[in-house]
Amino acid sequence: MSFDDWAITLAVFLPALGALVVALVPGDRDRLTRGLGILFTGLPLAVGVAILFGFDAGAPGAFGAAGAGNALQFSVNLPWISVIDASYFVGIDGVSLPLLELTLLLGFLCMIYTWRYLPEPGRPKAFVALLLLLQTGMAGTFVAFDLVLFFVFWELVLVPMYFLIGLWGGPNREYAAIKFFLYTLFGSVFMLLGFLAMYFRAEPHTFDMLALQGAGFDRTFQLVVFAGLFLGFAIKVPMWPFHTWLPDAHTEAPTVGSVILAGVLLKMGTYGFVRIALPILPDAARVWAPWIGVLAVIAIVYAALACLAQRDLKRLIAFSSVGHMGFVMLGIATLTDVGINAAIYGMVAHGVITGMLFFLAGSVHERYHTREIADIGGGMLQKVPFLASILAFTAIASLGLPGLAGFWGEVMALLSSYNPAQGLSLGLYRTLMVFGGIGTILTAGYFLWMLQRVNLGTVPERWQTKELADVNAVEYVSWAPLIVGILLLGVAPVLIFGITNDAVAALTGLL
Repeated sequence: MSFDDWAITLAVFLPALGALVVALVPGDRDRLTRGLGILFTGLPLAVGVAILFGFDAGAPGAFGAAGAGNALQFSVNLPWISVIDASYFVGIDGVSLPLLELTLLLGFLCMIYTWRYLPEPGRPKAFVALLLLLQTGMAGTFVAFDLVLFFVFWELVLVPMYFLIGLWGGPNREYAAIKFFLYTLFGSVFMLLGFLAMYFRAEPHTFDMLALQGAGFDRTFQLVVFAGLFLGFAIKVPMWPFHTWLPDAHTEAPTVGSVILAGVLLKMGTYGFVRIALPILPDAARVWAPWIGVLAVIAIVYAALACLAQRDLKRLIAFSSVGHMGFVMLGIATLTDVGINAAIYGMVAHGVITGMLFFLAGSVHERYHTREIADIGGGMLQKVPFLASILAFTAIASLGLPGLAGFWGEVMALLSSYNPAQGLSLGLYRTLMVFGGIGTILTAGYFLWMLQRVNLGTVPERWQTKELADVNAVEYVSWAPLIVGILLLGVAPVLIFGITNDAVAALTGLL
């Protein structure tokens, strides 16, 4: 077997193997456990880098004629559950690759961060094993091209994150964990029903995503099935008004749990729209697109206003995620090359920037033992200048400053709204563009206000005599790739668009 045949399998399942190895380690070997966690996330990242350099961005995308499985790169299609014709079908195209690389990178950086910062009540064996299982589920979701396999990976993510929040979270962790579990499970039920409906309606019956693109479902069937898929994917994004689980989950989750949740889990929902809902149900996508665009812009404005009211630093960042994912969904709702390219870029940029913001919120809490903005009271630039400077850099990137990663996804989503796909209402989408632009102004407002209250001013009296350590070596190592990524993606967006453009063009050709 060549490297192409086993590369994706290694990238996806090495963390699961690592979880098994960690489970066999004696309970008192904490450093060995954490070291194994770094090893079994570092090896998949190395495989991911090899896949990245071996990927041909000019090759045909996976979207296209039914049965075009050979258009995928590093693909494997083996029989799995023959009685229902489910297969182990994995592969990569320009849509999958950036999200797979993001997953592998964030998983590795979170494990490095855990070397020093393990949340209470400790138990590194369980904590590391759950993080490893979580990475397998996330990575598998982005490379699966069989609906059953996709659903298995999708659901695999649910249990580790539930326990990470419920056991290592904050004071209200049980409530947040149950809310996260129930919301996601509710959406998954409708998504599964949609998958089954497509399977039984297709002739011959199949769960193959590429084959289903040519199934030719009638319009009424598409509209009903799209509604089920919409619930499953929209809750995971989360779109307004299904967003209420997110601030609680983020606020209560341990730091690396919040990083993974914001950096990768939310992207599973937006990826589902791009990979499954749009190409398989194109007629329904055109009907649903304006409604998706409206909900996306409501999320942008609502989240910005909610951020202005937040007192907890971590909760503010959590609500900002709702707004940023609104820009991703607005790009998807335009059904254009520009919009969907902007959406994929926005997924990656949000993962890098907001993942970094949650790392910073965790480190601020480690020093001040509070996340309340009023309790911090300002003066961080004087007390911990490097930490405060990195916070300012990342927040400015998140508000969309040109030259940093947050800019391109948002501005291109707004530009695509000016000229949506043919047949969509110009008046509606241009109105959405205006309100989305207002959202960007509000976003700048709440981030700058947060920086004023946290970074600037004099050090409050209660902190003046207290020794607070600045950024340490573990934090530098785990944050450096994200800081570099924020800058590189801002000045060279072609790093993403050069990979996604051809695959997106093939997708929009189906709509």
